[in-house]
Amino acid sequence: MSASAHLKLAIVVPAYNASKTIERVFARIPPAIQHQIVTYIVVNDGSTDNTAAVLSRLLQGYPNVLTLHHDVNKGYGAAEKTLLRCAVETDADVVVLLHADDQYAPEELPQLIEPFASGEADIVQGSRMMEGRAARRGGMPRYKYVANRGLTAIENMTFGLQMAEYHSGYMLYAKRALREIPFEKLSDSFCFDQEMLIMAKVKGLKIVQRPIPTYYGDEISHLKPIRYGLHVLSLVLAYKRGYYHAL
Repeated sequence: MSASAHLKLAIVVPAYNASKTIERVFARIPPAIQHQIVTYIVVNDGSTDNTAAVLSRLLQGYPNVLTLHHDVNKGYGAAEKTLLRCAVETDADVVVLLHADDQYAPEELPQLIEPFASGEADIVQGSRMMEGRAARRGGMPRYKYVANRGLTAIENMTFGLQMAEYHSGYMLYAKRALREIPFEKLSDSFCFDQEMLIMAKVKGLKIVQRPIPTYYGDEISHLKPIRYGLHVLSLVLAYKRGYYHAL
C-alpha cells in the first residue's frame, strides 16, 4: 500500500455547461483511490445547458456527491471559492480540483497525491509543460503553447519560482494550505489558480509540480486568450506593487 493511501480526499468540480463531459470525468477517477474520497462537491455555475439534469443523474451512482448551484454564471474563480469554502469544512486532508470539461486526466490522481503523504508539498499542480514538447503532441494549439512559455518566463522572473507553468488548472491543496491562503480575497476570474500559486509563494508554502498528459478534444473553452494574458500581466504588476503581500 502506498504512503498516500491513508489520505482523505475531497474532489471539487466547477461545472459550467458541462453536460456532455462531466460524467466521463467521474468515470475516469481510478477505483484504487475511491475509498479515500470522502466527498465530491460540484458547483453548477449558472449553466444554461443540461448540466443540472446530468448532476441529478450522477447522484444515483455517487451518493457522496454534494451539488451546489449558482443561479447565474459568476465566473471560474467565484465557482472555486464556493467549492473551497465548502471543502475546508469536510474532514478531507487534500482537496483536489478537477475540471468538468474532461481535459485533465483523473487517472493521474494517485501520483499527484503522493507528495502530500511525504510532507513534500502543501500544493501540487499537475503540469503539461514539464516534459519537452509533450503538450504540443497532446494537441495544445501552438499559440497557447508559445503564450504559456512566454508568460511563465515572466512570472518566474517576477515571483522567484522555477515553475514549468502557471496555467494548468489541475490543482491539489492540503487543507492547511487553504486555511493559510485568504482565497476569498482573490479574483473571480480564470486567473484564480495563478493567484493561489502567488499566495503560496507569499505564505512560504511548498509547491510541487508533477507531469500530466495534455489532451485537447472537443470540449468548449470559455477562456478568452487575450483577456486572460492581459489579466496574467496585471497579476505580475500587482505582485510587484505589493498587493498580494498585503492580503
